Amino acid sequence: MTATFTPKDNPTLPAAWHRLTPIWQGGEEVIQQSLPHTHLAPTWQMLLLGDGSPTRHLELLTGEPTEVDVIGMSLIGMDSDAAPELIQAVPGPRLRRQVWLRTASGQRLAYASSWWEASHVDEYLQNRSLPIWASLARLRTELYRDVRGIYYGYSDALESGFEVAGPFWGRHYLFWHHGQPLTLIYEVFSPYLTKYLGPMQLSSTNGKV
Repeated sequence: MTATFTPKDNPTLPAAWHRLTPIWQGGEEVIQQSLPHTHLAPTWQMLLLGDGSPTRHLELLTGEPTEVDVIGMSLIGMDSDAAPELIQAVPGPRLRRQVWLRTASGQRLAYASSWWEASHVDEYLQNRSLPIWASLARLRTELYRDVRGIYYGYSDALESGFEVAGPFWGRHYLFWHHGQPLTLIYEVFSPYLTKYLGPMQLSSTNGKV
C-alpha cells in the first residue's frame, strides 16, 4: 500500500477553503486495493472509496433529505487555489463552490469544495441551493465519479463547523461527463456519521475480513 505521511502542522492550511492537514493520505493504488479494516472500517470505505452519490448515501443513512448551505462561490481564474493537482484537468477560468451538506433538521454531515469551468457552471447548477447530485440528476446527466485521493487529518475550521474534534476523513475525485472532466470535488465527512456507520476503524482483534 502506497501512502504519504506528513506532520500535522505542515503544510499550512490555505484560508480560502477548508483543506485537511493530513497525517495520512493515499492515492489511486490505495483506493483500488482498499485499506485494512483496522485503518478504515468497511462501512466507511463504502462511503469514501465507492463511486456512488454521497448525497444519496447520507439520505439513506439519516432518513432525512440532504440539504445544502452554500458557503461561497468565488471566481479564481487560472489559479491552482491550493487544490489537488487534478484541478488542471478542469478547463479555466474556474469557479470554486463551497458548501455544507446537512440534514433537513440541521445536522452538518459533510463539507465540500468543488471547482468548475466558470463559463459552464450555470448549465449544471441551475439551482445552486441543491446538492450537486440532485442538480445533475434533474438534468439526467450521465456521470462517472473517479476517486483519486483519500485523506485523514485535521482542520480547525472543520472542527468549528462540525462542532466535533478531528481527525477527519476526506477524499477528492473528478466527475467525468461524456469523456471529459466536469468538476473536481474535495469532500470531508463529519465523525458524527459514526452514529450510522459505526467506528471509523475496527480493532485489531477483529482482523481483516
